[in-house]
Amino acid sequence: MRIDIITIFPEMFGPVLNESIIKRAQTKNKVKIYIHDLRDYTLDKHRKVDDRPFGGGSGMVLQPEPIFRAVKAIKSKIKSLKSKVTVILLCPQGAKLDQKIVQGLSKCKHLILICGHYEGIDERVRQSLADKEISIGDYVLTGGELPAMVLVDCLVRLIPGVLGDKNSLNFESFEGNLLEYPQYTRPAVYRGMGVPKVLLSGDHKKIEAWRKQEALKRTRQKRPDLVKN
Repeated sequence: MRIDIITIFPEMFGPVLNESIIKRAQTKNKVKIYIHDLRDYTLDKHRKVDDRPFGGGSGMVLQPEPIFRAVKAIKSKIKSLKSKVTVILLCPQGAKLDQKIVQGLSKCKHLILICGHYEGIDERVRQSLADKEISIGDYVLTGGELPAMVLVDCLVRLIPGVLGDKNSLNFESFEGNLLEYPQYTRPAVYRGMGVPKVLLSGDHKKIEAWRKQEALKRTRQKRPDLVKN
């Protein structure tokens, strides 16, 4: 998978992309991630990429030209690839990100993520350039950089060969619309609190049944909407 990210704050991504699972995935060549500074694609001598909104109002709006130029430049570099490019705009108006959306996007070979900012982004980007719009929640952030990082983290985990245990994905929260079952590790007793005996039994069938029961119980208690769905 290849992921290109267009942003006006490229330095924000280093600490996230160069650590942990995402770093290992890049080292293994399971994913290639490229960060593009939107200011590199403006024709303005002052590297300006925003302007005042037509009709008045507070704040600034990202201009369409630098974004269109950036996407065109990225596509031209990889036009030899036969895979379809999916352009995603990270913005509050997008579909709320969930595991189902992530699973669908994980099948894409090439994604271009556009990080919105300021008071918004020129509507022509939304209308003519973006294939999908994604939000990570019903709250306001300064820009699309953090949502882009969240999306990348979710996607990279699903790439085959990235996680050490190929079965671990099957037992994570939101798989099968359930939250994950309780987890325990050593010591078996800590400050008077013990581990459920079934986990110490060595009976894998009983353990699996217990985990499914606990996952359902936890989901009903904390996210009944998931059980309903």
